[in-house]
Amino acid sequence: MKYIVVSGGVVSGLGKGITISSIGRLLLSSGLTVTSIKIDPYLNVDAGTMSPFEHGEVFTLHDGGEADLDLGNYERFLGVRLGKDNNITTGKVYRKVIARERRGDYLGKTVQVVPHITNEIQEWIERVAHEPVQEEGESKVADVCLIELGGTVGDIESMVFLEALRQFQFRVGDENFMLMFVSLVPVLGSVGEQKTKPTQHGVKELRSLGLSPKVIFCRSSTPLEPSTCSKISSFCHVPASHCISVHDVDNIYHVPLLLMEQNLHNMIATALKITLPVNPPNIADWRKFAVSIDQFTVTCKIALIGKYSTFQDSYLSVIKALKHASVAVERDLDLMWVEASDLIEPDEEDESQPPLEEGETWEHRKVKHKEAWDMLKSADGVIVPGGFGVRGVEGKIVAAEYCRKEKKPYLGVCLGFQVMVMEYARNVLGMTGANSTEFDEKCENPVVVFMPEIDKDNLGGTMRLGARDTIITPHAGGELSTCYHLYGKKTVVSERHRHRYEVNPDKIDSITSAGLSFVGKDDTSTRMEIAELPRSVHPFYVGCQYHPEFQSRPLKASPPFHGLLLAASGQLNEFLEK
Repeated sequence: MKYIVVSGGVVSGLGKGITISSIGRLLLSSGLTVTSIKIDPYLNVDAGTMSPFEHGEVFTLHDGGEADLDLGNYERFLGVRLGKDNNITTGKVYRKVIARERRGDYLGKTVQVVPHITNEIQEWIERVAHEPVQEEGESKVADVCLIELGGTVGDIESMVFLEALRQFQFRVGDENFMLMFVSLVPVLGSVGEQKTKPTQHGVKELRSLGLSPKVIFCRSSTPLEPSTCSKISSFCHVPASHCISVHDVDNIYHVPLLLMEQNLHNMIATALKITLPVNPPNIADWRKFAVSIDQFTVTCKIALIGKYSTFQDSYLSVIKALKHASVAVERDLDLMWVEASDLIEPDEEDESQPPLEEGETWEHRKVKHKEAWDMLKSADGVIVPGGFGVRGVEGKIVAAEYCRKEKKPYLGVCLGFQVMVMEYARNVLGMTGANSTEFDEKCENPVVVFMPEIDKDNLGGTMRLGARDTIITPHAGGELSTCYHLYGKKTVVSERHRHRYEVNPDKIDSITSAGLSFVGKDDTSTRMEIAELPRSVHPFYVGCQYHPEFQSRPLKASPPFHGLLLAASGQLNEFLEK
């Protein structure tokens, strides 16, 4: 097993996740099999209880693991299926060591950070690296394990992991371990000089800990100057050719191409003594995809009705799935962010409306209300993604009602699916007070209810998580189901879930008889998974309880997202006829 470790310095958010994913893509195109591990130094056991405003989306894995959004980048770029053990956190490691101590596994020894915590980290890495990864339907042990260390060098939280990696390089041998460093090269002043001091200090810090990078990725707004490379080389103990310029590009899918142009694949092969089965890498399909994104001239406008719109990483997988689908329909994606609560008519006498924020006025709120509706009305299609909590729900219901009545293409995901069912119950069936017990436990008509087996007290890892089979009925209201076609006429599909609430089984017959068809159900036929209106009634009005965005890939768009973009761009009829 060969190990490539990527760490970062100076500031976070430099793109270590995209960098390591791009390395993996390059190695895949060279004929190697790749797996990856993300190390998060925080004390949380996983990302499941973290606020989307603080940490971005929670990426849900096939086995139900709730992880950092970087694992989503790995899966999308590498085309592999990872598990919860591919994400190591301080919380997980300490929990495991303490459990061993309580069992008496350490035979009375004093349990310490070194060697017990550092050994646990090393053993975890080796174990997960040798687990077979599923790649395009085939499972096999990887040739290379990519490891990303979150945070920045010098963080107190990262120190134990850096010490474990220092020991690990001797455990596996120099020919099997390659450290890389991602650093910022800022461009300052009117003359545009590239500054190397941040990189020098970051590498100095690493080397003082016993780790010396063999490749340095230099993040900058402009391509790295030869003089900058020479300076970094002199002070950081790497050849100038191993200072890789990772400058700003038109889209992230160009990064693997950028690395290949600078011969990174051969640097890796030389350092780790690997013979690349394919050299130069066969990256033609990826290049075609990356280049095509920048060449579309026709735009498709999609409105995303969310509650975390101020922090776009909260919907990262949704954004990527929309982008993959827009490429599949050959359209440039114009994504419009609509704050769900802004769709509600401002009324200062309505006590149910949230109070004004500091510096906000009712006139300002009215302006935002008009802007939100202008965007919704101008959109070619609408998506309502998942979320938790009552804020913004009524705005999402209003958006679903508007799309249903105006026959505007609509896709609801998780909460967006539940919202669509609640709206239908209220405005078509006339169910007074139809709601979810998540938002009103004593509502008159509970259309969405808490799942009976879910733990109400413990939040972490207690939802309905991971991959579940959905059985698709070919017909919706006497017509062929749109989703049945979009999934290639499959009657069983596996998608990933993350929810605590479900459509109330007692209300299903009433809703179905009123025209909303539940064409997808779980394998017990008691949980509703897909709802849609027949195409004779609406061109595309679809909701799914699961999160299809988690399995969308650059070269293989998620079927529900593909359907939304087909409908929004006026291509769905032609697609279905074919």
